[in-house]
Amino acid sequence: MNTLLLNTEIQEFIAEHLNANIASLLLKGTNFPDIETKAIIEQIEAKKRCEKKLATWFRGKNIYYPNKLNIEQTSSEITAEYKSSLVNGESIIDLTGGFGVDCYYFSKVFKTVEHCEINEDLSGIVAHNYKQLAVKNIKTHSIDGISHLKNSNKTYDWVYIDPSRRHDSKGKVFFLNDCLPNVPEHLDLLFKHSKNILIKTSPLLDFSVGINELKHVKTIHVVAVNNEVKELLWVLEAGFTEDISIKTINLKKDTEDVFNFSLDNEKEANSSYSQPLAYLYEPNSAVLKAGGFESISSQLQVFKLHKHSHLYTSNTLIHFPGRRFKVEAIIPYNKKDLKKLAIDKANISTRNFPETVEQLRKKLKIKDGGNCYLFFSTDAEDHKIVLKTSKVD
Repeated sequence: MNTLLLNTEIQEFIAEHLNANIASLLLKGTNFPDIETKAIIEQIEAKKRCEKKLATWFRGKNIYYPNKLNIEQTSSEITAEYKSSLVNGESIIDLTGGFGVDCYYFSKVFKTVEHCEINEDLSGIVAHNYKQLAVKNIKTHSIDGISHLKNSNKTYDWVYIDPSRRHDSKGKVFFLNDCLPNVPEHLDLLFKHSKNILIKTSPLLDFSVGINELKHVKTIHVVAVNNEVKELLWVLEAGFTEDISIKTINLKKDTEDVFNFSLDNEKEANSSYSQPLAYLYEPNSAVLKAGGFESISSQLQVFKLHKHSHLYTSNTLIHFPGRRFKVEAIIPYNKKDLKKLAIDKANISTRNFPETVEQLRKKLKIKDGGNCYLFFSTDAEDHKIVLKTSKVD
């Protein structure tokens, strides 16, 4: 950590050049002889990435930024705040602290928070930033979190861990055993120090794989932001062996979509099927990742179009965890009938359909955009259909 970068004039320069052309700035250089231009540019790039993702840090005074990769890998404030709503108590330890965003939000609901980070430089940066943000109940340790637990007899209300995938792991299948730290290998150690464990993983991790590798899984949270799944959160409770709850949430600017179900109920539930009715529903990305397709039909009393289409329909408009549409026309999939609609511009989606959006645009000469939404899908009788719809707010 180069404290010269906290010089008032350099901080002002960084703030003034957040939108500057980096290549031009590198070529031109700066007028600070004691600091390399590259170091200043690294601060500019990292701070710029925080503008929307980490507004608290972006607005803070004398905040020191690590390299932009650390910023990319850290939790956003919106997901960190959500995590803090899932836990409570007197104490929590974060074994893979990183830039410290999760700990910042944990500090709002716990009396004491411990932040472990193996990278000494990053640990120092985090400690500095906490002082600038006036956070006083977080203790930072420049140490590997697992090693820290092995040498401690202390217990906590919660243990939090965010394992990272090894760079040398091969293949598309994502296993927790391929991550550092190896959570399944150290699970007994974690439970020795707490009855409650919260694990953050990439959305790439398959539910069945994670459940098989872990034990005492109580709840899995699928967290999406603006319809993009950002992370899976696994809540483990010592001794828990009952039905696993699945909670999905899509966090948006002013609202949030929530849908919950259990794995056992999903296995037992049966969808009802129908031809398209007055309204069409498309589940958000969190629900699609969670796979509660039978539970949606039974809980919300809506019909599925087809077992594999994952589109739903009803005669009356309901609140739904995803997008809602008014059905204006149901068309058999053939070029002749589609031409009668005279649609030259539309938003196209496919569900359980043999052709891609790109192929359909080229074939039907339909441009992207407008207020018309076309869904190409398959109905319960295995007929290929097109639904012309308009969006319902």
